[in-house]
Amino acid sequence: MSLATVAAHGFRINGAGHLELAGIDALVLARDFGTPLHVLDEGRLRANCGEYRDALAQAYGRNARAIFASKACCTVATCQIAHQEGMGIDVASGGELHTALRAGVPAKDLYFHGNNKTPDEIEYALRTGVGRFVVDNDHEFDLLETLTARLDTTADILLRLTPGIEPHTHQAIRTGGVDSKFGFGMLDGAAYRAVVRSSRMPRVRLRGLHAHIGSQVFDLEPFRTSAGALVDFAARIRDELDVTVDELNLGGGLGIRYVTTDEPPSITGYVRALADVVTAKVREHRLSPPRLSVEPGRSIVGSAGVTLYTVGAIKSIPGVRTYVAVDGGMFENPRPALYGAHYEAVAAARAADAATDVMAVAGRCCESGDVLIWEVRLPPVRSGDLLAVFGTGAYTYSMASNYNRFPRPAVVLAGDGRARCVVERETYDDLLRKDVAL
Repeated sequence: MSLATVAAHGFRINGAGHLELAGIDALVLARDFGTPLHVLDEGRLRANCGEYRDALAQAYGRNARAIFASKACCTVATCQIAHQEGMGIDVASGGELHTALRAGVPAKDLYFHGNNKTPDEIEYALRTGVGRFVVDNDHEFDLLETLTARLDTTADILLRLTPGIEPHTHQAIRTGGVDSKFGFGMLDGAAYRAVVRSSRMPRVRLRGLHAHIGSQVFDLEPFRTSAGALVDFAARIRDELDVTVDELNLGGGLGIRYVTTDEPPSITGYVRALADVVTAKVREHRLSPPRLSVEPGRSIVGSAGVTLYTVGAIKSIPGVRTYVAVDGGMFENPRPALYGAHYEAVAAARAADAATDVMAVAGRCCESGDVLIWEVRLPPVRSGDLLAVFGTGAYTYSMASNYNRFPRPAVVLAGDGRARCVVERETYDDLLRKDVAL
């Protein structure tokens, strides 16, 4: 089982029988950087970016671009790599905006999302020259109207629309249905009214439409339906309002393999499916082909990430369960506790050994629900062993917290047999840096 798990996640076992990540023994990474440790495979990260870039060019032509949804793993290094590989950067807060700018990404290549952008964030984005605001609601229109006038500037926008599509994924990561906090509804007329309003705002320029239906989606049909709905809407506002849009942003949401039985579509297959729908619909409506964008996050960084943990306490409850506690937990990966996310693991020093024992991998937070994997098959595990959990590149570091005052782990970028720390491990003093004593 261990061999199959390692192979399914695209990694290898070296001659010593140890898990190897980007040409480096996992035990060496743990020795040099400590645990828990988030490791990103730079080669895989760049390859995923390149597959999006090349697939879009082949399926749609030069008038297309992939935009990295940085919320999946927003660090200076990941923003730099995505931009080096030709991607724009999607930011969803002032902090993500600041990170991308610090990474050297030109402001014109940034797409600013968020359902409740603050006045300070919008002003920051206007002053730095953000390429696109993805407008989510009428309150944001009010803020843009006020701030563009005060700053004597303009804003190029996309309208975020909710097409009323419910993909098969967890409720917490569905974003395109009727009952969503995001965007202007297409079914209740809000999207149409938003087009009317934007066309009357002298300092706002409507450039295009955006929709994102959800995350960790395997079925391509909801993506196709959403893409078709946006092109239909573009044709409607052209015919009824004489408003034309030059850009179509179809969001992200492509799923990845977390467990061996997952069978996600390929990046190329996903892109081709979207491009085919848009091309056919544009021809049907006799529209000029819009600039086509997608916004992948998880499918860029998710499979490139592995988290290394050291085993501590082991508790066996006869006839019930064996808990193997590690030095991480929900403070550095809240996904299992938040919405029951599933992962697979191997014993890094015995990655080729038969996985004979069933156990739970427990975190060290003071919560009964802090269990990273409820049921995993591993070789017999001892205190001090190193465990590797796959598929942790997305929404782990970016969602980490200091619950129980645990310092957040380091992030290491591994490639071509060398590793670089791109986010330093927090210290206890870091935890207290903003505290003010009475």
